[in-house]
This record gives sequence, C-alpha cells and structure tokens, in this order.
Amino acid sequence: MAPIFIKTVLISESVDPRCKTILEENGIRVTEKQNMKKDELMAEIKDYDGLVVRSATKVTSDIINAANLKIIGRAGTGVDNVDVDAATKKGIIVMNTPSGNTISAAELTCALLMSLSRNVPQAAMSMKQGNWDRKKFMGAELYGKVLGIVGLGRIGKEVASRMQSFGMRTIGYDPITPPEVTASWGVEQMSLEQLWPQCDYITVHTPLMPSTVGLLNDETFAKCKKGVKVVNCARGGIIDEAALLRALESGQCGGAGLDVFVEEPPQNRSLVDHPNVISCPHLGASTKEAQARCGEDIALQIVDMVKGKKLVGAVSSTPVKKIIFSYMWTLQVNQTHCASDGAASGMCKVEIVANGSSYKASGSVQGGVPVLLELSDSVFKQPVSLTGNLLFFKASASPQLLSSVAGLLATEGVEIESYSAPADRTGDLWYCVGVSSLLRDLSALKPLVKEAAQLTI
Repeated sequence: MAPIFIKTVLISESVDPRCKTILEENGIRVTEKQNMKKDELMAEIKDYDGLVVRSATKVTSDIINAANLKIIGRAGTGVDNVDVDAATKKGIIVMNTPSGNTISAAELTCALLMSLSRNVPQAAMSMKQGNWDRKKFMGAELYGKVLGIVGLGRIGKEVASRMQSFGMRTIGYDPITPPEVTASWGVEQMSLEQLWPQCDYITVHTPLMPSTVGLLNDETFAKCKKGVKVVNCARGGIIDEAALLRALESGQCGGAGLDVFVEEPPQNRSLVDHPNVISCPHLGASTKEAQARCGEDIALQIVDMVKGKKLVGAVSSTPVKKIIFSYMWTLQVNQTHCASDGAASGMCKVEIVANGSSYKASGSVQGGVPVLLELSDSVFKQPVSLTGNLLFFKASASPQLLSSVAGLLATEGVEIESYSAPADRTGDLWYCVGVSSLLRDLSALKPLVKEAAQLTI
C-alpha cells in the first residue's frame, strides 16, 4: 500500500507510554491531552493528522467534520465510540487493536463464571460485615457442567480452553468460524435453538450489531434451563437488561456476571443491586498487560501504515462487511429462516444505513451453507456462497469488466476462484468474486470500481 503521511498525533486519553515512545521514535510528534470536553476537543483536533483514543472519548461526526484527520486509532477492541460512517465519508482510516485485550477479557469472563458458581463476592462481602454464613453461600461445581459460548472469535476461543480445564463441556455458535475449526478447540458448534436448552452457563462474545441486540431476551431465556447463569463481558445490550431482570426475579436465570451495560455507568441500578448479579465497571481490558499491548499495537499499526507496509486493524469503509455479517447473524437468530434438512430455508432480509446510504441483503441457507441472493437491488444469477475469501465490488456493467478485474487481481498475485454476476446488466451493480487471497490494498481497484469490500468467512 502507498505510504500515508502522519506528522502529528493527539492522544486524548490515558494510553500506555509505549504508544507515545514508538510514535516519536518514528518521527511523529505526539501531544497528550486528557479529559477534554467536546468543544475543547473540536478546537484542538484541527492541528493533528491522527487521533488515538480508548473508550471514553466520543469521536462524533461533529468532531470528525471539524478535523483534518487521516487516521483515528482506538487502543482496544471495537470502535463503538467512533462514528465510523462519518470518518469513512471524509476518507479517514479508523483502526483498532482487535487482539490487545483478548487474554484479559477472557480471564475476567472465567473469573465471573467461577464467582457465579461459588458466590465468591457475596461471601466476601458477608465476611466483611462480620458474618459467618456457610449455608447461605452453597455453590455448585463447574465440573461436568455445559458452557454455551455465543461468538467464537479470539476471546471465545480463549474462554473455551480455560473452562475446559475445569471439566466443563463447551458448546457454541458462530456464523463465521467453521465448525471443524472450533471442534479442534474442543467446542461443538450447533444452532442457537439447539444451544439454549443445553446450557448451565452462557457467555456472549459477539459484536454489538442490530442482529445481536437483545440476543438473550424473554423468548430465549424461556428456552434455557431453569437457573441458567449468564455472563456478558462483550458489549452492553447483547443481553436484554429488562428481560434479564425478569428472568432473575422469576428464577429462570440463576445469576449473572456483567462487566458491560447499555448505559455506562448504569443509572438504573436494578441489576447492579440484585443479589444474584456480580457486576464490574467495564474491567475487561483493565490490566497492565492489556493496556501495554493495546498502546504498543496501535502505535505500531500507525507506523506500519505511515511506512506503507501494511494496514492492520482497519475498520473503515465497511458497510458491505457490516451488512454481510449482520445478515449471517440474523439468519441464525431468526430460526424460522434456517434449514436443517439440507433443503433451502425461508428468505432472510436485512437492511442497514451507512454513509447515508441504505444497504440491503437477502438470501437463505442452502445445503447447510448461508448464501446471498441479493445485495442492494443487485440480484445474483448464481447464489453467493458465504464461505472463503470474498471480494464484493460495485461497478457499471460492461463486457470487459470481469477480464479487467481478473487482470488487475493477477498483477497482485490473486486468482479468481468463483464469480457471481447480477442478473440485470444496466446501471451500477454489485458483483462478487471468490478469490485465492485478499488484496493487500483495495485502492488498487479504484480505476475499475466505485465501491469495494473484502472479507474472509
């Protein structure tokens, strides 16, 4: 990729000192200013090429539009506090450090699972109050129990390996990670409908998107074992908080470990104050090691980009990736759209709004594989199997398009393995090609296409 010139970076939160050191060692001038209010940040940001934040700084569209930034770096997982669509419109690269806090978040998840099984925080608090009540805090062994892991990415994998050492059976669901891969970690994949009733404990490790908001709700709690215990160290909102409180009050849920909330800090204290809830103030990444790793990672990623080496952790320009991932989660969450007999299932439709435009996806499950039939009014002649390395691009229909794209990909060392074209041949339409590997730099396609996205499933 071509180098991007970054001369000045503002760090607006407490980030590990290694971040500043690495940037300065590579000729980038760094200013650290913490606890700025929105209007102060808007006035300050005009003088910088880059901005590094953690989770407290809300990088809104107003701040982005007031800036001349080239990059926004989030020292941590996720970019909930950054308006990625507004940044993409201005051509600003947004990146995070997806693996920096993996171990810390996994360890906290395990700590909450263990605390739920043995009532450790409640017993410790009782002791501090001068009590000696052994019967009140009767617990249960984890050995032989079933742990359901919803979301089998980096953190889900680490949680599985640790809880297996306690003798737990680990089952899970993820629409992206293949079952044969998770089986090698000792996690048996199944549909959510099959998973809910088997679990003694459930932990969620999904991104927060429309299809995962309220993933655990009144309906899904009703499908679970009575007394199931749940943990959320991912994002507030994946578990419906009102439904969780109702499940706790009825006994359908036997306890919850919560590190995240819809509103942080939570103004409604009903869950925090519930005797069967163990809560933390969003501590998933709050270890010295995670903060050092995230600070170092974001600095190295910025330096690599400046030197034109590689682009790691970039999340900008992803409306197509968003709609594909949201579509795949929705296929599973809405079980009426899933087929288990190898036949085609009912249609599933998803829509998101990004960059001021509407993106739609529709399709089904065929032969156990999710397929895409339509993307934003482009109806594919052949269903797109959502597996492997996929390159989506939007372009004006022409007889030379495929050969031109194939030639460009060949110069980058990428081979076309499959091709799905729209049935219509007029106007700007979406195409999909299966490729041997992802492009190092999507900008190479700019002369031929109007929009592009690539992903590995």
